[in-house]
Amino acid sequence: MRKMMPIGPLMIEHRLIEKMIAVMRKEITVMETEKRVRPAFILIIADFIRFYADRCHHGKEEDILFRELGKKKISQEHRRIMNELIEEHKWGRKTTSSLVEAKGHYEKGNRESIIKIIDLLNSLVEFYPRHIEKEDKRFFRPVMDYFTQEERDTMLQEEFEFDQKLIHEKYKSIVAEAENQFG
Repeated sequence: MRKMMPIGPLMIEHRLIEKMIAVMRKEITVMETEKRVRPAFILIIADFIRFYADRCHHGKEEDILFRELGKKKISQEHRRIMNELIEEHKWGRKTTSSLVEAKGHYEKGNRESIIKIIDLLNSLVEFYPRHIEKEDKRFFRPVMDYFTQEERDTMLQEEFEFDQKLIHEKYKSIVAEAENQFG
């Protein structure tokens, strides 16, 4: 029987992203019904996507798993999916930036921005479940067969160390931003 594969943390992270997507769906309904945006909600979503979904989760994929797969002779299908995932990560970053930009327009009084905000949120809500399903069912498990158990264990340890550094990275950034704004 196989030991725990390094994809365990990545799949756990997917479950938390799915919970945030459910919250986003509810908030979209509120926005559509009340014809208003809660800017603080957009900031929470942007922070979650940028830091957790992208920097933490996609960071481990790109900086660890994809890097190690790049050293292997993998099938054309797996290479194609990996490249698709990289492009999807870029799309998520761009869409999140557009969401923050639209929030800024809304806060400056452009009430028409609510349509753009809802469209962008709907795009993210539609995107993440498909992206997660692709990773969970068509990529993560099959590509683990390219690695020995020792290589899997090494990646798992590297993922753990990656996570340990992130909290410090996040709060150093927050302090630097506070110093710039208030110091």
